[in-house]
Amino acid sequence: MKLADLDIIVTAPPAPGWGGRYWILVKLTTDTGLTGWGECYATAIGPGAMRAVIGDVFARHMEGESPENIELMFRRAYSAGFTQRPDPTVMGAFSGLEIACWDILGKARERPVWALLGGRMNARVRAYTYLYPLPHHDVSAFWTSPEMAAESAEACVSAGYTAIKFDPAGPYTIRGGHMPGRRDIALSVAFCKAIREAVGDRADLLFGTHGQFTTAGAIRLGRAIAPYDPLWYEEPIPPDNVAQMAEVARAVPIPVATGERLVSKAEFAPVLRAGAAAILQPALGRVGGIWEAKKISAMAEAYNAQVAPHLYAGPVEWAANIHLAASIPNLLMAETIDTGFHRSLIRQSIEMDGGFVIPPETPGLGIEVDEALARAHPYEGTGLHLEMQEAPCDYERGNAFQGGAAETSAKG
Repeated sequence: MKLADLDIIVTAPPAPGWGGRYWILVKLTTDTGLTGWGECYATAIGPGAMRAVIGDVFARHMEGESPENIELMFRRAYSAGFTQRPDPTVMGAFSGLEIACWDILGKARERPVWALLGGRMNARVRAYTYLYPLPHHDVSAFWTSPEMAAESAEACVSAGYTAIKFDPAGPYTIRGGHMPGRRDIALSVAFCKAIREAVGDRADLLFGTHGQFTTAGAIRLGRAIAPYDPLWYEEPIPPDNVAQMAEVARAVPIPVATGERLVSKAEFAPVLRAGAAAILQPALGRVGGIWEAKKISAMAEAYNAQVAPHLYAGPVEWAANIHLAASIPNLLMAETIDTGFHRSLIRQSIEMDGGFVIPPETPGLGIEVDEALARAHPYEGTGLHLEMQEAPCDYERGNAFQGGAAETSAKG
């Protein structure tokens, strides 16, 4: 059985686009007719250019190879062009293709992917969700309203979630870390207070940031929200400075989580060595794929750290996350985005049990991709999957993080 053919579909979720402006799905077919699906979470270049990268990675390192030889293909892609270091674009391309290989292998052996990763450790995977506006909410006002956030949190907990994430702390900009404004700190405290009062001890609070702050700013904010006992403080400073993140971890009494922007075990290992984070958040469509994430999870286990796979993408990457999560002993939880489009794109093929995900028993990833639906929603915009703003932190009028939503529809 050899890898023979590649198809790439760039699909755009309907506005407001929870999960990003577009998702890059890949479909591999073997010379025996088996197909496998993957998803590439590479965001630094547009989807047109990314098509070319994915095609090149497949043709150069994978075409004609057995889908079993994942380690060999990883080393080829990781070492390409005399690099042997993490390249987020190349490894993003490889990650989606690697996920598709696991889907093929599971189908060939008539076993779910988790069974090929050492077996099922977790019969249910604890899920968490971001807080999103409820149908009756004013979307523009939601992001700075502790009251609306508390109402959304109550709805999530009533649906069965035991952990909820929110980020009221202001913008993430191309300028790197900034010192949070006092009003941003006050708003963050108000969010924590209102949500904690709404959900009590029924759910953990996950305080999300996106590398917004200087080291001193992250410490200042972290100490302000600490009385509400968040389970984690996510990526409080830019991800490229492990030593400074470790300083935050030592100074703030909240576990630090990081990893959505890191690529391969080479970037996760220093985080563990420095004690910079207690919770690792690999995004499987970027980090190097399922096998690389399994290695990272094993490293984390040796450091008594936990894993919470990250998701700001489509349901194919989510499926890969769930199979990893099912197979590891140091799982904390897995991010989930539960929209109608996410569910429809995989034909409702992964079961939710309240705030938990049931790992599929069906072969491969256990998903049925609605290819016609994916092709019926092409991305026609020019923006990247996610973008950071150029304007600095606004100390006069305040700031709002819009939950990762695109400003416009799929055509914008």
